[in-house]
Amino acid sequence: MNAASFESLYSAFARMQEQRTWEAIFNTPLGLSDVLAGELFWAATKALFSGAAILLVVSCMGLAHGALALLVLPVILLTGLAFAALGLICTMLAPSYDFFMYYFTLFITPMTLISGVFFPAEQLPDWLATAGACLPLAQGVALARPLMAGQLPADALIHIFALLVTTLVAWNIALILARRRLMK
Repeated sequence: MNAASFESLYSAFARMQEQRTWEAIFNTPLGLSDVLAGELFWAATKALFSGAAILLVVSCMGLAHGALALLVLPVILLTGLAFAALGLICTMLAPSYDFFMYYFTLFITPMTLISGVFFPAEQLPDWLATAGACLPLAQGVALARPLMAGQLPADALIHIFALLVTTLVAWNIALILARRRLMK
């Protein structure tokens, strides 16, 4: 998750704003949607690489139970896509690198605390647990945690659908914002 957010924020911003790589790409037959799709999939791939390394370490420690733990890799990729798309929105809104601290401080950190990553969300007040359950990280946790325990996740299709919808909606918003930003 953090690899996707970090990659889609800082690196994409650098390629767009500082290095002007996007401008060079636009001199080819590729368009803006191609560039954003490339950024999206590259960030998700980096999240997958990070997640695979963590899965390897967890497996070596004996904390992954059964072959179902391997199914966490597609979950990492799907969650990475959702966070990469959200990160692209922030990238399109950012006037400078400093802007990204707002994203991490006001969105990523609170989401991590209320999505059931570190402790059960059921311990939170009902309204906060409900809000946390709607966030994309909670969907990824709901899929990954049972798989790591050697169980199939309950309501897996709902969580997968929620991550796909988050990715598609956020990517389309990022595309609209990118068109506005680059047409200036």
